[in-house]
Amino acid sequence: MQKQTISPKPIRSLEDALDRCQILGMRVSRQRRFILELLWQANEHLSAREIYDRLNLEGKEIGHTSVYQNLEALSSQNIIECIERCDGRLYGNISDSHSHINCVDTNQILDVHVELPEDLIRRIEEETGVRITDYSINFFGYRNPQEGS
Repeated sequence: MQKQTISPKPIRSLEDALDRCQILGMRVSRQRRFILELLWQANEHLSAREIYDRLNLEGKEIGHTSVYQNLEALSSQNIIECIERCDGRLYGNISDSHSHINCVDTNQILDVHVELPEDLIRRIEEETGVRITDYSINFFGYRNPQEGS
């Protein structure tokens, strides 16, 4: 789906994320690099506490405040994703438009790229009178089929 505004190149790697920081004039501190490296290695959505715990377990000492401040700075610049949930925020490495599969039994969130057919988008626009410029879809399901029965 084409967007009306010109957006920067999608962030597809750790190098892209580091480049975007530099383009935006953000200092790439040791702590910021640790957080970005962890999110790209983990390839899953993590809470600030999980990020803090994992980094410290790896011997990369970083304070709680530093983790929260860096996550806020990175997500506010759309370098990383921040998902608001009832039990807190989760952070992931994909920042461009995408959809999620919410796994109910494992509490995981999986990233997926879904492209809806143009005729469906046009029909939705006609029915609502709203010009669609972007979308994301949340799917819900179970990894273990017996859980959902």
